[in-house]
Amino acid sequence: MLDRKIYQLYNDGQEVWIYLRDQQRWLDRALITALEGDLVTIRYETEEEDEICSWEEMVRIESIGAVTSRLAAVPKHNVEPIVSDDCPEAEQLPKPHPESNSD
Repeated sequence: MLDRKIYQLYNDGQEVWIYLRDQQRWLDRALITALEGDLVTIRYETEEEDEICSWEEMVRIESIGAVTSRLAAVPKHNVEPIVSDDCPEAEQLPKPHPESNSD
């Protein structure tokens, strides 16, 4: 079952977080770049002191303990969503009425 999910994430090109069971560590914001048999090629970056390093690892599917992916991200600040003028009117967010804010 895990191999089918990894294959789906590979096809989606989605950023994932992978737990390597045998090394007991997480690979953050990784990208699955290839699948060959039971080998998974994973590309990710790490930040160390004054440099950013790019890594590519080949791991066996059985050494993967967990795979997570981000469903959505929402800014913490109270920010108005940007609405493009080119966006069809049916897809635009309704403008709030001033009367509806009075309590």
